[in-house]
Amino acid sequence: MDWLDIKEFIKDTFKYIILIVVVLLIAIYVVGLQQVIGPSMEPTLKNGDIIILNKIKYKFTSIKRKDIVSLYDEESKYLIKRIIGLPGEYIEYIDNNLYVDGAIVGEIYLENNKTQDFKLTDLGYNKIPEDMYLVLGDNRGNSLDSRDPKLNLIHKKNILGKVSFRIWPLNKISKLK
Repeated sequence: MDWLDIKEFIKDTFKYIILIVVVLLIAIYVVGLQQVIGPSMEPTLKNGDIIILNKIKYKFTSIKRKDIVSLYDEESKYLIKRIIGLPGEYIEYIDNNLYVDGAIVGEIYLENNKTQDFKLTDLGYNKIPEDMYLVLGDNRGNSLDSRDPKLNLIHKKNILGKVSFRIWPLNKISKLK
């Protein structure tokens, strides 16, 4: 082996090291894969679905109502829920209707799921505090979400990212809104 072969080997190896570092940075900071565990987001997402998580979106844009997000909770670990209430808002459910600051807001993604009457004051808040969010599962009868005092409102720092795509099962690949 002469000097040119060694130089070529080092050059090729360096390219692969750079590629591996770039892939790792993307996986850590930009996108991730996550599996849906449990029925709390049915019918939108089902147990076992695999989703792509956009980890960087909320660094540049604001969190919006109806976004599906992945969040971290000390007790439950990783959860997937829908953003329902934003900072500064008063949320209540009356007769299966969502009211935000007294105005009704439609929830077409619920299909036949019913939401029990609920008021933000049930959690001890008159308005959602800054950097906090009210999250609910789409399967309102079977979801650990902000209505449960153990989970309560979610701080922005615990939102890992926006759920962007479902990639499994293959026959249900789709962009999620």
